[in-house]
Amino acid sequence: MAILLGTATVDGQIRYSIPEEMKKGSLIGNVAQDLGLDLIRLRSGRARIVTEDSIQYTELKTDKGILVVNERIDREQLCGDVSPCSFTFEMLLEKPMELHPVKILIQDQNDNAPQVLYPVQTGGSLVAEMVPRSADVGYLVTKVVAIDVDSGQNAWLSYKLQKATDRALFEVGLQNGEIRTIRQVTDKDAVKQRLTVVVEDNGQPSRSATVNVNVAVADSFPEVLSEFTDFTHDKDYNDNLTFYLVLALAVVSFLFIACLVVIISVKIYRWRQSRILYHSSLPVIPYYPPRYSDTLGTGTLPHVYNYEVCRTTDSRKSDCKFGRVGSQNVLIMDPSSTGTMQRIQSEKSILDEPDSPLENRG
Repeated sequence: MAILLGTATVDGQIRYSIPEEMKKGSLIGNVAQDLGLDLIRLRSGRARIVTEDSIQYTELKTDKGILVVNERIDREQLCGDVSPCSFTFEMLLEKPMELHPVKILIQDQNDNAPQVLYPVQTGGSLVAEMVPRSADVGYLVTKVVAIDVDSGQNAWLSYKLQKATDRALFEVGLQNGEIRTIRQVTDKDAVKQRLTVVVEDNGQPSRSATVNVNVAVADSFPEVLSEFTDFTHDKDYNDNLTFYLVLALAVVSFLFIACLVVIISVKIYRWRQSRILYHSSLPVIPYYPPRYSDTLGTGTLPHVYNYEVCRTTDSRKSDCKFGRVGSQNVLIMDPSSTGTMQRIQSEKSILDEPDSPLENRG
């Protein structure tokens, strides 16, 4: 049904329902098809979106006739506690001018976890609820208060008792979060009681939050102080002890693995060296210096002699040179060194002297 408004025609409204937190560019709907318009009309009429909002959440693709997400839509930020959540705008066409209202419904997604309002979780101080020892069955200890900013069934909360010092003494209401006693308190019950309550919403997948509730079973305040003075310190000590134990275990494991790697590496290195020496075919050739002298007088030469042997392929033509006793051209071995021999060259060989007692044989 069209309504004449001045020179503009207002046609029937179209609606789209989309989930929140859709990515930019995601398809919302085909407005050209839903309004019965062709792409030529959209382009010739310079179709565009007109909105009063400061943020334009949608964008019109005139070349395809579709409506897409232009900005991320957060239902809680857009509508708060208002339900259902929606926003509207108009699609404007010129020549002739037409206005097509468009309404976008935002479906809530379970993107928020429950928030615990009470008891307040403090980092340094300790808050405890007192329960007298004369408390009867059903005594109201405290109530866990939590909210979920999501809407619909995503905001439905349930409460469960996860851990307790004495599970036979307390229970938590599934829907209201009330903590009550389920039996008579006796003198044998410990003064310090600690409960851990889980608050879970009804979304898919569900999200949860935990809260710790400290309960003091006592008749007088001084008794509570005497028992809870070191409660926080014990918790910190246990946390630190666990950390140091894990750290020590990690260090010991690292050292053990490192030592194991070193030992294996050394063994492999020695095994390879032994294999190389075993398979080696190179002969061991001792080294003898060309000139040698027995300076200590303990060998076969009682004095210092210099000699040089020259051999050819024909052993009968070998040349031998002998020198006289002297110390000008000798090879000296230092007993204090590790096998290193120093050769001292003389300025002139004694074999080159003209009065040599032996001459070479031709």
